[in-house]
Amino acid sequence: MGHGNSWVLAGGRVARNAMRADLLDIEIRAGRIAGLRRPGERIRSVPRVDVRGCVILPGLINAHDHLEFNLFPRLGRGPYPDARAWARDIYHPKQSPVRDHLRVPPPVRLRWGGIKNLLSGVTTVCHHNPYEARVFEREFPVRVAKHFGWAHSLEWSPDLAERFRATPIDWPFVLHLAESKNRDGARQVFQLDARGALDQRTVLVHGVGLKDGGLRLALERGASVVWCPSSNLFILGKTLRREVFESGIPIALGSDSALSAGGDLLDELRVARATGLASTARLYRMVTSDAARVMRLQDGAGSIEEGALANLTVVKQETTAPAATLMRLRTGAMDLVLVRGRVHLVSPCMAAQMPVSDRRRLYPLVVGEDRTVFVRANIPRLFREASRRLGPGFLLAGKRIRLG
Repeated sequence: MGHGNSWVLAGGRVARNAMRADLLDIEIRAGRIAGLRRPGERIRSVPRVDVRGCVILPGLINAHDHLEFNLFPRLGRGPYPDARAWARDIYHPKQSPVRDHLRVPPPVRLRWGGIKNLLSGVTTVCHHNPYEARVFEREFPVRVAKHFGWAHSLEWSPDLAERFRATPIDWPFVLHLAESKNRDGARQVFQLDARGALDQRTVLVHGVGLKDGGLRLALERGASVVWCPSSNLFILGKTLRREVFESGIPIALGSDSALSAGGDLLDELRVARATGLASTARLYRMVTSDAARVMRLQDGAGSIEEGALANLTVVKQETTAPAATLMRLRTGAMDLVLVRGRVHLVSPCMAAQMPVSDRRRLYPLVVGEDRTVFVRANIPRLFREASRRLGPGFLLAGKRIRLG
């Protein structure tokens, strides 16, 4: 198919925005987009990949996940008044299933979380926990955002103000806030402001409890929001108010983890669409360009442009509008996912274009009943490690998977 991370994707339509895709060839060199060319334009010294009948999307951005919790089942019987009540109800580390899942080595759980994201076309994920360089920088399935500050929440991060002050001015600062439907949740944005931790860097994950005054304050300070609707609906029985979407505050979409969410980022898109709170076009932006702005990602993340990193998701074109195609996409149904120009996921059909040397570190994985893909992860080893503690029938973000 190519030489490491340099080739041409030829014959496909390239998403220019949520509603438009142009017939262009993409030249990739050393992991970056070197050019967008007219179809058939001669490009020397780079092998061509035939992607006719496909649309090339920017690699999706998952603005919120806890990667280590995606082998867990969904836990709890909501709705609860707030996330604190949910956490008290489900967290019993000496009892099954929490005990069994915590026995799976953390690096194994993190890698499965990366695979969950890869299978949904994600190339960049924002992991709301410490950055594990020894895992994330060694053949990890997707890119993990590195340059941001974070705290868990006002309740569980007594050093939140110190963390905020230590965050560089051009990085986002991410925390759970107002994951609640009571008065305490509505007050949290004011408490955050009183600690000096609410400004244009601040990214509020959930924000369900934001009322009019708190929303106005967040807007005045230049904050952003990450929306996780399936997690909100499961834990609280409600999600963001319509006024938040109409306010103009920047919003990105996040999947959250399998502990509370209804699947992966593609599932989250469908739940979000079913709420009627955002158009298909806006949802597309929430996992591409808007997510890149909220999380202050560099290197052209969330777009397809010359000079950007070649983080791309190639799928069969279902309709003329990229946003509509994305909404119909199912887990593992993409033909090709590139991360920094390297193949991290490929369908059997597309893999037939690859030389044997390029397939050596790709392993087959079956998603659901019969959807086989090849992924850049040591699937046999990861299966052994997880099965040893959980048995062979474990689920990934609620989905059945098996060795190919």
